[in-house]
Amino acid sequence: QVQLVESGGGLVQAGGSLTLSCVASGIIFVNSDMAWYRQAPGKQRELVALITAGGTGVYGEPVKGRSTISRDYIKSTVTLQMNSLKPEDTGVYYCGAGVRATMSHWGQGTQVTVSS
Repeated sequence: QVQLVESGGGLVQAGGSLTLSCVASGIIFVNSDMAWYRQAPGKQRELVALITAGGTGVYGEPVKGRSTISRDYIKSTVTLQMNSLKPEDTGVYYCGAGVRATMSHWGQGTQVTVSS
């Protein structure tokens, strides 16, 4: 059974930082692309960042330059560090796992709220 368990969300002031973590089980982590997506109320889910099985990071335009995605192959964990947070970064952040950048498994999501 695939499980992606997110943690690290919460309330943060604008300009602050946040680290999100996702622990994966039930997948072949070393072969999986991992990603963070987010969804704000009334908006479509959008890519925040993706890290390939080989460790290459790809970032969505809204967070480029403010975020870093990394993965730990031993702990089967993917981490998203976000800096200089803005109110528009508010949303539910989902961890995804898949291959060839197509996510086939999702976590339950963690709420991030950035206050102005």
